[in-house]
Formats: sequence, structure tokens, C-alpha cells
Amino acid sequence: MPMTLVPELRLDRLRAFAAVAREGGFSRAARALGRTQSSVSQAVALLEDDVGDLLIVRDGRRTALTEAGRVLRDHAERVLAALADARAAVAALRDVAGGRLVVGTSDTFATHLLPPVLAGFRARHPAVELHLDNRPSPVIAAAVATRAVDVGVVALPLPPGLRLDGRAVADALRIAAIAPLRDVAIVPPDHPLARRRRVTPAVLAGHPLVVLDRTTAARAHLDAAFAAAGRAAQVAMEMNSVEVIKRLVALGFGASVVPEPAVRAEVAAGALVAIPLVGAPARQLGVITPAAGATSRAARVFAGMIAELLAPDPGAATTPRRARG
Repeated sequence: MPMTLVPELRLDRLRAFAAVAREGGFSRAARALGRTQSSVSQAVALLEDDVGDLLIVRDGRRTALTEAGRVLRDHAERVLAALADARAAVAALRDVAGGRLVVGTSDTFATHLLPPVLAGFRARHPAVELHLDNRPSPVIAAAVATRAVDVGVVALPLPPGLRLDGRAVADALRIAAIAPLRDVAIVPPDHPLARRRRVTPAVLAGHPLVVLDRTTAARAHLDAAFAAAGRAAQVAMEMNSVEVIKRLVALGFGASVVPEPAVRAEVAAGALVAIPLVGAPARQLGVITPAAGATSRAARVFAGMIAELLAPDPGAATTPRRARG
């Protein structure tokens, strides 16, 4: 037998039917909906025509659901509840009154740069559920491109060979540079380079290095700097944590290159010396969002707060070094 197709069910008719089923009568349903009783009765009759079955038995002032009516009532309530949830979710995104925001960034930026931004956003928009995805910048860039992450805070430029499904990841992103990202060489106080006022990649190449692994944008940038200087790095150890690198450098495992904000506490404590790195391509702190489709209101507000709170301060001090006793 050929399958009978049920016409598309209109929401206004479903809403009228659900109100009659819930209120137990047409007049009460009409009052609940703010409609006339005749319009509610007509909507239910048209819905019965749509489904091809009787839904409500009318006996004077009393009404009762048929078996088809009971089945449809349960589905109608779920549909209407889901529609209300969808409207509320969209409104929450528009008004930043709720919803979920996934922020992607590296461990270093999450530890040393983003806490005031996260705290400020939480204070202004406490109903938004914040999720922090901590991974290297290239991984975060790919996650933003596929909309698995709403907004990313990354080091720029992204590695030029970064691709997704045969396409450059950068082509799928909106990219905004926020502030310069200063890299410094770090060494323990008794290291031969500790008293230098600046250091180049060529000079660093003459010393053992503890560096980030090749999954990171920082490593790609450092490798490019050594290649431009015509030197090969002496990699003593590699890993994926700047925090571990700082500890190993302090213990004398080698020198390293890290973002300047990540080492301020150790420099102030005299555990490490930070030396300005010159002769390497400049990097920037950037905010990325998906190029395709709409960006949520929460993501736009968060990106704006990053620009507001992390933009360069004209009166900021130069790269710190340890005090010499």
C-alpha cells in the first residue's frame, strides 16, 4: 500500500490543540491564549483535517481526547517546549543573558594574560557558562574554524602551513591583532648570557635550548627565526609546557625563549633573567572567530573585552630583567 503523507502541522494549530488538552475545554483554552473561542475551535478542526483523525470529542461543555488526541498531545507539548527553549537560547545569546561560551587559548595565555578578562566577563555576565579549551594556538585555530570553539586567543601569525581539509585555516577565520607579543630569552642568573642587554637567534644557537614542541606556534616561529639566521638550534629538551620550561631553565638545563608576560614573576624573584630577543620576526596576540556564519553576542563581547583589557599600555615598562645585587 502507498504510504499516506500527513500534511505539515502548523504551530498555531498545535498550540491551540495543546491548550484545549491542557485546560480541559475550548473556552478556558481561548482565555489562556488570548483568543476567541471560535478561532480556537476552528484551529483544532483544521488540525484534525491535517492529521486525518478526530482528536477531541465534544459533549456539550465537556471535552475528551481520543486515542489519536492523546498521542498528538504528548508530541505537541514536546514540540512547543523545544520551541520555547530555542527562543530563550537565541535571546540569551543576543542579550548575553545566558548560554555557553567556549574560549580557546594556550596554557601560557590562560595563565598569564586571560585571568583579568575572564574575571571581568564573569562579573558582567554571570549567567554565561564559560568553558576554557587549553591547547596550542594551531590546534585552537582549527577548532575555531570548525566552530568547535567560539573565540580563540592565539599567537600571530599562525603557522603558514596550517591547513584543514586542504584549505588554509586562516581563510576560515576572522583574525584581529590585539597587542604586540614580546618574546624574551630566559636563562638562570649564572648563565654566560645573563649579563647581555639583548640576544639574537644566532647567539642563542650556540647554547643548549629547552623549547616547546612542534605542535605549537611558538616553536614554528622560533624555528623560522633560526632558519633566517642560518643557524640550527641546539635542542636539549622539548615539551609542551612553558611552566615546565621555566623550571628546567632555572635548574640549568639550558636557555629558552618564552613570551615575556609568562616570566615576570620569576624575573622579579631573581630566579631567571629575561633578555630581549632581537632579530626575530615580530609576533602579536590575536583574537580569532569563525569567518562563516554569525558570531554569538557573547563571543563578540568577550573579544571586545580582550581588546579593552589587553591592548598595549603606552606607559608600560620595558622588558624586565632581574635586579643585580
